[in-house]
Amino acid sequence: MSAYSLARAGRWFLHSGIQEPSGGFSRYYRSEIQKNLPVSTEISAYAAKALLFLYRTTGGREYLDAARKTISFLVNQAWDPALHLFPYEHPSPTAESRCLTYFFDSGIIIRSLVAWWHVEKDDRILDVATAAAHGMSAFWTGRDHHAILTLPDRKPLTRTAQWSTSPGCYQAKSALAWWELAAITGDETLKRQYLDVIESGMHTCRGFLAGASERLKVMDRLHAYSYFLEALSPLLDRADVVKTYRFALDEAAVKLRELAPEFCRSDVYAQILRARLRASHVIPVDTISASEEAAALTGFQVENEDPRFNGGFLFGRRGGEPSPHVNPVSTTFAIQALEMWRAFQAGDAEACLQPPI
Repeated sequence: MSAYSLARAGRWFLHSGIQEPSGGFSRYYRSEIQKNLPVSTEISAYAAKALLFLYRTTGGREYLDAARKTISFLVNQAWDPALHLFPYEHPSPTAESRCLTYFFDSGIIIRSLVAWWHVEKDDRILDVATAAAHGMSAFWTGRDHHAILTLPDRKPLTRTAQWSTSPGCYQAKSALAWWELAAITGDETLKRQYLDVIESGMHTCRGFLAGASERLKVMDRLHAYSYFLEALSPLLDRADVVKTYRFALDEAAVKLRELAPEFCRSDVYAQILRARLRASHVIPVDTISASEEAAALTGFQVENEDPRFNGGFLFGRRGGEPSPHVNPVSTTFAIQALEMWRAFQAGDAEACLQPPI
């Protein structure tokens, strides 16, 4: 197993070709046809935050420049000022992409704009983030949030058994955008909306994993379930939240180990490790389990002469066989989790309190 390298992961973001000339990021590179999938606005937002993380961690200006290009893409090309929404892929529609918008994606994009505002204090970015947040509020009302709307009519898409097409506790991570924006603007309505989604999730989260139609699909739900843990992170000063957090973290860790020999996702390893470390000030870290998760996660980083793969993290494995593509979100979550693990081992408790990307 190769040693984990933040530098190689950084080079992958910059030089693999996963970032298109527009500044947007492809969902992933399909090696079998040597082609990027369409640009995803959500993935672009995650990548922008990863680039900012790399900039803060290493001081490399090249990461800041690449993040600026992605943020510019989001606000100048992807953002629809008439609808106050972000289509989930760009351009949209195309032969490969329906014209849709996701509640979850919208919040992830807003969080990336908020993160950029903290770096450069660009009021135009804050204006777009605010408009998008209120766009979410206008078209997703009540606690039973529709997951997906069609565009331009903004009608709910029919739900299926797939977790990402239905409402659930995982959507609370997207609602973090309201919390983070309210901290800047003082908008109490946005803050209350975040707290409403959290309260709803705390009442429903214990049945979320049981919603999988097949045993191995629980692994995909673990990815979403971990989003709920991330959404709870600002509220770990509340005893009821800590109780729910501990339950969900323990359940997720057990399920991961049950399923991993047959199917595992690198992002789930990263999310569970991050969740342990983020709560280390209120829940003692199981260092044996955390060490196992860090070691497993390190094993997903690719070492390859091909720059399209080298340094990125594989999506997962089935039956021990690796997936054929490197995934921007997996890489984003992995570098933050492993850098937090390094900080924890070095006794840097403050670094463990950073918000999850």
